[in-house]
Amino acid sequence: MKCLELIQKLETLAPSACACDWDNVGLLVGWQEQEIHRILIALDATDEVVEEAIRMRADLLLTHHPLIFKPLKKVNDDDFIALRVMGLIQYNVNYYAMHTNFDAAPGCMADIAAERLGLVKPDVLEVMGTMEIDGKPVPYGIGKVGALPYAMTLKELALFVKERFGLPFITVYGEHAVKETVTRVAIAPGSGKSSIAYAEKAGAEVLITGDIGHHEGIDAAANHLAILDAGHYGLEHLFIGFMGDYLEREYGDSLEIHKTAAAFPAAVL
Repeated sequence: MKCLELIQKLETLAPSACACDWDNVGLLVGWQEQEIHRILIALDATDEVVEEAIRMRADLLLTHHPLIFKPLKKVNDDDFIALRVMGLIQYNVNYYAMHTNFDAAPGCMADIAAERLGLVKPDVLEVMGTMEIDGKPVPYGIGKVGALPYAMTLKELALFVKERFGLPFITVYGEHAVKETVTRVAIAPGSGKSSIAYAEKAGAEVLITGDIGHHEGIDAAANHLAILDAGHYGLEHLFIGFMGDYLEREYGDSLEIHKTAAAFPAAVL
C-alpha cells in the first residue's frame, strides 16, 4: 500500500489534531506515494534503531517520540539528528511519528496504561478536548485517574506497577505521604511533572509517571501525593507492542511488521 493510505489509517487511530501545539507528529521524513511493505516499530529513532531499519530494508520506521523536535538549520554530518535523517532519506526509509496525539487519543496510551493497572471507571486526567465517537462527544487528553481494583500499600502498588509494565526498577517519592493503603491513583505515561497539579486536583493519592526530579518529588509528598517514577521509557514502551498488534490485526499478511526489543535506557548498578 502507499504510505499515504497507511497514514490515513493511523490518523483514524490517533488524529494529529489530538497532539499538543508544541509537538511535531506525522510523516517527518519520506514520500507519501512510496509503497510500504515492511515496517519497524520503536519508541525512539536512535542511532541503533535507524541502523536496524536500514539494515532490514524497512519502508517505514514508526516511532512514538519524534526524531525532529526543533527546526534543522543544516542537514549534514555535523549534527547527529541530521545524520539520522540523511540515512533515512538515503535508504528510502519513510519516517512517521505518533507522539502526544497517541498519548491523548481515546483508546491509545492513556487508556492502555489504565487498562494495564485495571483502573475502575477511569477519567481523563488532563482534558485537552473532545472527539465525536459513534455520535457522542468523548473527552481526550493526557493520563487517566481512577480506582485500583483493590486497596494496596504503596510498596504493593510499586511492585504491581513493576510487574504490569515489565520494569527493571521504580523510584518512590512520598513513602510516608499517604495512608497505609491507597485506592485512587493517576497515571501519566512519559514526562509527568506537569501532571502533578492535575493529579492533586483529581484527588489522586498516587501519581504513576516518569521524569520526576528531586524537588517535584518532595513537593508532591508535602501535598500528600506519592509519586511512583517508572521512567519515561518504562511506561511508554507499551507503544511498540500495541502498534505492532494493531497493524497486524488491521493488515494481516499484507504488511511485514517488526518490533524493536525492549531497551531500557537507564539501569541500576
